[in-house]
Amino acid sequence: MQAVSPVSAGTVTFGTGHPLVFVMGPCVIESESHAVDLAVSLAAIAKRAGVPLVFKASFDKANRTSLASYRGPGLGEGLRVLARVKARTGLPIITDVHEIAQVEPASDVADILQIPAFLSRQTDLIVAAARTGRAVNVKKGQFLAPGDMRHVVAKITGSGNRNVLVTERGVSFGYNNLVVDPRAFPMLRALGFPVIFDVTHSLQLPGAGDGVTAGLAEYIEPMSQAGVAAGVDGVFMEVHEDPARARSDAANALKLDLVEPLLHRLVALDRIVRHA
Repeated sequence: MQAVSPVSAGTVTFGTGHPLVFVMGPCVIESESHAVDLAVSLAAIAKRAGVPLVFKASFDKANRTSLASYRGPGLGEGLRVLARVKARTGLPIITDVHEIAQVEPASDVADILQIPAFLSRQTDLIVAAARTGRAVNVKKGQFLAPGDMRHVVAKITGSGNRNVLVTERGVSFGYNNLVVDPRAFPMLRALGFPVIFDVTHSLQLPGAGDGVTAGLAEYIEPMSQAGVAAGVDGVFMEVHEDPARARSDAANALKLDLVEPLLHRLVALDRIVRHA
């Protein structure tokens, strides 16, 4: 497996010679108590499984299907909640930024700034995130080939930041469907930086619900195993204690009580891959 430059964020490091990292949490911040309680539960699971964990949650989901959909608490309240999660658990934080004005405030709390897939070619946003010095995770747009991400990576490194993470989250396939090409993982790693597999967003059926995105959560286990077998450096999964009640991406979130056994299987598989 090709070596990639390690990227550190808080207490975790992605890349060659380091353990498989898990990025987990709810799609969007639903409330302070919900975010903190879920983070505490996930931290306990990660500790028992012996895996590094980054907590993820968005303060704003700016690309919801419907105008009526819940977007989150907003920048100020959302960052306050994420800071509370960090203080309570010690976990590194990743969150989306959608506008240049969000970058600096978010970088005061988040260890990793995430560029959403639909914004993966927004140069000014990417450069602003890079200039904070924080690790920058760019989700590959559903409209981009793996090789196209070299230009995105160059925008970050050309801004003086080599703390780059690249995330695969599927490519558009006809209407209301995404597919993941396993070749994308080694292609993306060939860029020289760690690769994360966003399993749950790859299982979306964009816009296929009635004003919401549908999904295929029943395939989280085989899809995550396929990504780990292909040699990814991190696994990204949306988790909720009761996915049916989640306020965003309910149809493709992993139920909390299924997390721990899946982590054990993925760690065992990763051990085989990295020592093959």
